[in-house]
Amino acid sequence: MTKTIRKGGEYLLRDTPCEDVFTPEDFSDEQKQIAETTEQFVLNEILPHIDEIDAQNFDLVVKGMRKCGELGLLMIDAPEEFGGLELDKATSMLVAEKIAPAGSFSVAYAAHSGLGTLPLVYYGTAKQKERYLEKIISGEWIAAYSLTEPGAGSDALSGQTSATLSEDGSHYRLTGTKQYTTNGGIADLFIVFAKIDKEHLSAFLVEKNFPGLIVGNEEKKMGIKGSSTTQIILDNCEVPAENLLGEIGKGHKIAFNVLNVGRFKLGACVTGAAKFALLEGVRYANERKQFGKAIGQFGAIQEKIADMTANLFAAESLIYRLAGLLDDRLGTIDRTLDNYYEVYQQGIEEYSPECAIAKVFCSEVLAHVADEVVQIHGGYGFCSEYAAERFYRDERINRIFEGTNEINRMLIPGMILRRSLKGELPLQAEALKAFEALMTPTFEEPDLRPFAAEKTVLSNLKTLFLILAGSAAQKFSTRLTDEQEILLAAADLAIQIFALESAILRAEKNYPTSSERKQRLLMAALKTFCFNATETAGSAARKGAFFIEEGDNLTMLLSGIRRFSKYDASGLLQAKRLLATSALEDEKYLF
Repeated sequence: MTKTIRKGGEYLLRDTPCEDVFTPEDFSDEQKQIAETTEQFVLNEILPHIDEIDAQNFDLVVKGMRKCGELGLLMIDAPEEFGGLELDKATSMLVAEKIAPAGSFSVAYAAHSGLGTLPLVYYGTAKQKERYLEKIISGEWIAAYSLTEPGAGSDALSGQTSATLSEDGSHYRLTGTKQYTTNGGIADLFIVFAKIDKEHLSAFLVEKNFPGLIVGNEEKKMGIKGSSTTQIILDNCEVPAENLLGEIGKGHKIAFNVLNVGRFKLGACVTGAAKFALLEGVRYANERKQFGKAIGQFGAIQEKIADMTANLFAAESLIYRLAGLLDDRLGTIDRTLDNYYEVYQQGIEEYSPECAIAKVFCSEVLAHVADEVVQIHGGYGFCSEYAAERFYRDERINRIFEGTNEINRMLIPGMILRRSLKGELPLQAEALKAFEALMTPTFEEPDLRPFAAEKTVLSNLKTLFLILAGSAAQKFSTRLTDEQEILLAAADLAIQIFALESAILRAEKNYPTSSERKQRLLMAALKTFCFNATETAGSAARKGAFFIEEGDNLTMLLSGIRRFSKYDASGLLQAKRLLATSALEDEKYLF
């Protein structure tokens, strides 16, 4: 059966058959082997030295990167003709997930293999790739990405670093300061963004030893202490003209398109980190005794474990569903096209709303898990000899990396609304249908089939999003982009809908072929997450209604929100206890 290639954002308007989604249960033997190799590398090569790495022994980081090169972990996204493996996005995300327990080292890995490598893969000339790519994917050289400046963070395009072409046209002189460059102190090659003639944002391949490049001091950070983070100072840095990456004035395309992958990849990384942290919490809950028994036997602790497990189930489902969407879309592109990577980037850009969702949702799942694992540890969670303390410090940056969660939240509805205005998504027509549903009472017969209640609430939440988006667009028109509070509320709805649908589709797809035990766990995880997601989405919808409407219109909207955010979570306590018991007995994440 042929899959339908769906558009980015279309999940809000159309149902998806469960057969069309990729789930972790679909991993091939080859993917599982790569995952196992990555896990063993982290367990044997990195975690025994994690304290030394966090003490900024960067020689160990470089050594670990060399080993990653030997294992093929740096060449997953690189083209075969230049020595890469060119594997699918699902495999790339799986490796990112499995390397995440390496803490600070995983940040160095992600910066190198993602932001430091992909601009060269996507936009480099054959000559540039021949010169640099083999060194990067072998781990011989470390790569870094320099976009942020002291005065240009979220507004990255406002950077002031300049590039001036020499009179003989042989090289550019770059002048300016880059801030927060991950791998700055250990990198051999930097992707640097600068404005040619102070106007045309462009990207450059800058080697560490080019005259005029100065590496600043290491930043003193709250967390991820074992990753090198420095300023990069460009003092008339001489860069050969042939090291211009891509086209003059098209640096914004490189920056934003690569960030889409970075956001997606970060979602996979933080999901892996959250799984690892959860297991530390579960093990401690089994070991720690108070009032004569292990604290894992107490309901208060069990509920924490259940909620963390259910949220992780949704995060994992979301990440690999998105990987499947990307792989399906990219798989339709003709490899012989002269502009293959241009079309390839358009394929990735199609799912930029979902990439932003992955970054926001999964980073906030990790934040919740890290906080709860500290809480399970009690006072010991505040002490550095326990891993929980490091999890808590290291987690915080993920809500800032790759664009803050606030910026990403505003991008989600913003991109969807822009596509609607271009006629790419029939948002207006679907919003009219949603308003009709708001005005029409329903008398539904109970549906006792598996996942029926969850699918009903999912459909209702989509209706709510359309009602709110339609109301906001009608009231504010083109001024809606300035109404950030409304965009944030709409984003929270869109995020929870995508996460919930991903969890439902995964459960629905795998339920028929699962053991009885796994069936019960799938139902329990979905029920628990559906309750949490519906509460979050309902709260966001109510807030949005108060922001948008008043008087009779507000009353009508609030009535609709009450109606469309109902979920019968009967058996929720039993579901949570089942999830917690399974995690505590097996001392592992569910599946």
